Amino acid sequence: MIGKCKAIAHGSTALDYIFREGKLGYRLAFHNLCNREPKAIYEEMKVVSDYNSRCRNKFLRIEIGIAPQDEKKLPVSELMRIAHLFAKRMGLDNHQWVAVTHKDTDNRHIHIIANRISLYGEVYDTTFVSNRAARVAEEISREKGLTIAKEVKAERKHQKVKANPTREQTKTEVQQICYALLGKYKGSGISGYSMFLYDLSKSGVTIDRLKNKQGKVYGLKFSYNRQSFKASEIGREFGYRSLQKNFEISNKTEPKKATTMADEPAKNNAQSDRGYQLVPPSRSYIPSANTNERSSIAQAVGNVASTAINAAEEIISGAGGLINPQTHGDDYAETAWQHRLRNQAKKKKKRGRGL
Repeated sequence: MIGKCKAIAHGSTALDYIFREGKLGYRLAFHNLCNREPKAIYEEMKVVSDYNSRCRNKFLRIEIGIAPQDEKKLPVSELMRIAHLFAKRMGLDNHQWVAVTHKDTDNRHIHIIANRISLYGEVYDTTFVSNRAARVAEEISREKGLTIAKEVKAERKHQKVKANPTREQTKTEVQQICYALLGKYKGSGISGYSMFLYDLSKSGVTIDRLKNKQGKVYGLKFSYNRQSFKASEIGREFGYRSLQKNFEISNKTEPKKATTMADEPAKNNAQSDRGYQLVPPSRSYIPSANTNERSSIAQAVGNVASTAINAAEEIISGAGGLINPQTHGDDYAETAWQHRLRNQAKKKKKRGRGL
């Protein structure tokens, strides 16, 4: 037997679900309730739950699963006792709850919908409530000699690896064949991949591609001697994508020669022979070897420079005292002093506003 519990807000929907026609098996118990129909039960529970306005999830949904081998041991009367015992050990004596069985599945199970708000206005503590329900179900199972879900799960988890010796032996043979052929044709391209598949079929191993609903291949299945294995059971190299990568031809390129310290002096010497150049060679001007041409160019540049200087002096003398740095210097100093006083006054105003 297994138990689950969860706090929910949709109490009306949960009650409609457990009483739905076609699912409902037996009505086991009505605790602290007067009504027998889902809508009336919800209204009755709502009268109590409305006393607490802060709680959001005001209902508890509990499911108790019965193992198939235990169904014959449990008549309806015994299921009623289990429902009452389960609710009592969960601490729901002062709460409203209803218990029914369902017949819509092969495994019989019990549904309990409880009011989380008690008749005294207390809110049921749901801290680790699911673990609590599982523990209560385990205790009742031990007392009544029923199947314990925890032990069944542990048995499945820690079952012997070689539960089927024939299957394990067949898998070992398939692994030996596949790894031997993979080592033979690995890295040989499409032709090697084709030969790998051909030799596998000759050895009696067939590969089937597994497709999803959209028709895309998502895995491989290996069949041998009436046994089927997923690619992951054979080895990580035999997955749908990883198997193709094993046959890719690796393009080997020569590694670049690493620069060593011994190569630096030779490189520096080659650069020092060229001499230091401020302008790149492609943009540098190579002067002519004719000295007369160079002297004439220098003389022309000197004449232009002297003419420009004389013109500037005439403009300054004609302007008179308008261009006089000393007289303007006093005005600039006065202007700077006035700006400084204004800035200080603004800062004082800002400080006054802050106060």
